Amino acid sequence: GHGGEKVREQFEGFDIVFKTQPIGENYPYGTGYAVMQAIDYIEDNSIVVILYGDTPLIRSETIEQLMKSHKENKYDGTILTAFLEDPTGYGRIVRDELGNIVKIVEHKDAKSEEINIKEINSGIYCFNGKLLKYALGKINNDNAQGEYYITDVIKILKDEGHRIGAYVIDDPLEVHGINSRVQLAFCEKIMRKRINEEYMMKGVTIINPENTYIESSVNIGKDSIIYPGTILLGNTTIGEDCIIGENSRIENSNIGNKVEIYSSTITDSTIDDDCHIGPYAHLRPNSHIGRNIKIGNFVEVKNSKIGDNSKAGHLAYIGDADVGKNVNVGCGVVFVNYNGHSKFRTLIEDNAFIGSNSSLVAPVV
Repeated sequence: GHGGEKVREQFEGFDIVFKTQPIGENYPYGTGYAVMQAIDYIEDNSIVVILYGDTPLIRSETIEQLMKSHKENKYDGTILTAFLEDPTGYGRIVRDELGNIVKIVEHKDAKSEEINIKEINSGIYCFNGKLLKYALGKINNDNAQGEYYITDVIKILKDEGHRIGAYVIDDPLEVHGINSRVQLAFCEKIMRKRINEEYMMKGVTIINPENTYIESSVNIGKDSIIYPGTILLGNTTIGEDCIIGENSRIENSNIGNKVEIYSSTITDSTIDDDCHIGPYAHLRPNSHIGRNIKIGNFVEVKNSKIGDNSKAGHLAYIGDADVGKNVNVGCGVVFVNYNGHSKFRTLIEDNAFIGSNSSLVAPVV
């Protein structure tokens, strides 16, 4: 459906079969109908795990425990359940007086006594492959929504004497679904908290975790300090003993050890050890900053390599350049790399001093 191509792109190279559910007036809907699309790929002796795409907080460890419970208890179907103070919108788990699961009732179809049940269906299941296919062939859409519910598979198997069990999750937040931008923001907040706590447990200092955005793909060395407002994205690596100052954004970049970055933006670039960047510097793609380099206020670097011990203190543009070691780039220096049609490179050799307000019109050595 909507955004399907983006999903495929994220899993390019994985051994995954994608099925698109048909839409239109002649096609029914519902979770059961969605699972039917995969029926040709379900083997009789398999264990089938069914997950929702809009429940992003579920942990892999929880899925493993669900499968373990399913196998050890020899269940034919296992439901991942949770207890919620406000179960509005969720299907209810109906049990008998002995605690055995009788059925799952959707919120819109629940009777008055069922509405008050706190145990909810997360929508995540384990099934025996052969029995799942059998039950899918028997469900119908005779309900308030006119849809095929996967929950009806539970009732069919239960009524025919098969073993149905539940694995109750410890943290109900893991099954929090997303149906609005408000719920999306809520889940993102939880995910940020998880990620930041994991970094802190590994020896990273995060001054204000609630105001720091770090993606799970980032690697940060121990004893580095991350200040509020920092955004670390993609395949970014931060070394040890670094300071990432307030309101810095770093994406797909490699940062060495003992680097200080303040209020700056860095994209697709590399910074070696002992550098000082910012405040308000901008490193655009394919910038390689050597060791012990200062890139100061309002300095922009693009597609350039700067050698060790060089510095550009303030208000300079370094584009398409190879700058040597021990070079000073003064205030107001512009590397004029573009003539309106083509771009050219500038070469600055070691120990050069480029004074203030100089324009270097490429190609130039």
